[in-house]
Amino acid sequence: MNLRDHIILLATLVLITTIIAVDLITDSGQGVAFWHLLTEGAAGLLALGGTFFILKDLIRVRSDLRQERKLSATLKVEAELWQERSKSYLEGLSKLIEQQLTDWNLTPAEREVAFLLLKGLSLKEIARLRGTTEKTARVQSMAIYSKAGLTGRSELSAFFLEDLLPAKSSFRENQSN
Repeated sequence: MNLRDHIILLATLVLITTIIAVDLITDSGQGVAFWHLLTEGAAGLLALGGTFFILKDLIRVRSDLRQERKLSATLKVEAELWQERSKSYLEGLSKLIEQQLTDWNLTPAEREVAFLLLKGLSLKEIARLRGTTEKTARVQSMAIYSKAGLTGRSELSAFFLEDLLPAKSSFRENQSN
């Protein structure tokens, strides 16, 4: 249920509680049977209980939303700091990747496809982004793998990224610290 639905339900329950309270006051002044007042009172209490339940839920949702916004802001700052710290390294890596793609004698279109593959885009996304068909993107990716002597996307990624990541034993040591 979204916030708008919560508010509508809350307003409805408050209105029902108010109507029942007014009816109880009116009925009690007119000498209505006790069982009738008891039944209406129970309905009013249920509506009031629902009101508090929805209100409590709304407060929790708002609190959760505030926390998520703080976390999101923190993550955004961390991402910006990482990008700033790694900018020169990434530019250098990008140039080295470009040089390797040129050394493999890839065409400009194939180099563009290779970069998009390294970014993790699917062939369908690459085709849409470049204004070609998926078949064209597939043929170009196969040409890239062939010219590079690789078998597929995972080997292409590993060719450039494997040495950037810690070895398994180094990773395990860092995890235990």
